[in-house]
Amino acid sequence: MSKQDKYTRSAKDQICQIRLPGSCNGNPETTILAHLGGAGMAMKHLNIHGAYACSGCHDAVDFRAKTEWTQDQLKRWHLEGVIRTQIIMVKEGVLEL
Repeated sequence: MSKQDKYTRSAKDQICQIRLPGSCNGNPETTILAHLGGAGMAMKHLNIHGAYACSGCHDAVDFRAKTEWTQDQLKRWHLEGVIRTQIIMVKEGVLEL
């Protein structure tokens, strides 16, 4: 389990930024920072490469929940969520440029 830092803590009570139709539960109480996949075997990307995700979207983009979307589509939704999350982090002073 990774150590919490300002990026992972910033997800608390945030609105989901993945917003996957059919999966998003819209509940900020379940929001966490969901890392992009593909960093390597049993590895995660940096915390700045994560999206604020509700539990429903997190399960979908981690392929734990069945959806109507392909893996490529899920990866795109996740990446778009990362971009929206980074914009929020910059505006809130969590991520500095």
